[in-house]
Amino acid sequence: MLAIQRTIKNSGSLKGIGLHAGRMCTLTFTPAPTGHGIRFIRTDLEHTPEIPAYIDHVTDVLRGTSLSVGDDVVHTVEHVVAAISGLQIDNIRVELTADEPPVMDGSSYDFAKLLQELEFVDQGEPKQYLEIDHTIAYRDSEHDIDIIIVPSDRFRVTYMIDYPNLILGTQYTSLYDMDEEFLTEFANARTFGLISEIQQLIDNNLIKGGNLENAVVFVDKELPQDELDRLGKHFKIDSKVKLAQNGFLGKTELRYTNEAVRHKVVDLIGDLALLGVPLKGHVLAA
Repeated sequence: MLAIQRTIKNSGSLKGIGLHAGRMCTLTFTPAPTGHGIRFIRTDLEHTPEIPAYIDHVTDVLRGTSLSVGDDVVHTVEHVVAAISGLQIDNIRVELTADEPPVMDGSSYDFAKLLQELEFVDQGEPKQYLEIDHTIAYRDSEHDIDIIIVPSDRFRVTYMIDYPNLILGTQYTSLYDMDEEFLTEFANARTFGLISEIQQLIDNNLIKGGNLENAVVFVDKELPQDELDRLGKHFKIDSKVKLAQNGFLGKTELRYTNEAVRHKVVDLIGDLALLGVPLKGHVLAA
């Protein structure tokens, strides 16, 4: 059966703070014609630039994926693009009132849920795919990253992470059917980090909008109370911050025992969507 390009029927918005820039942003999804792809529109700028969600426009991947056209940039797009791609929407406009989408709860779920509510429209034109017909392998020895893509009749992911931290540890997951699994099993997995990284991120002028409501912080080392108090001040927490006995910062409860690797799949879906067309292949990542 021939797959048809899809957009949304209605427009809709949500509002929140950006994870790294810490600025309030209203995001509005609007329909787009066939062949349009995914584009971000900076409505806060007088010339309202359009920035295509396409690999040629990727200009930074430090703690998030940034896209640029000239001097115009939009940061940390992967969760929004993952929601769009995970629901197999081909053509859509994403209007932003700041340079970074709202982080919401640190997952893709709020974006995906809104897109569902806006309803889908088939557009009559067939989808174009990137079909993998032979095995492709990539290795980054410096960061211990392996990605292999093998031929498949549909998009699939098998993902493993292996951290020296005992709480995070080794985790594994697979996605075999985007229609059946993305919204219910992956979209609400939240972004995460290690407590040992937090101060460095703050010092690098990042995670200005980060807090314990939109990220899971795993405790990989003991911190003195004065450092915990500094984190509490950054996260605007009134009470004293404590290292929870379950290995997390604060009162975090995981949504899945392997929530971290599920979120890695979300990030991967968002980044692979920047190819500009859906992928037919089985991605194995470690």
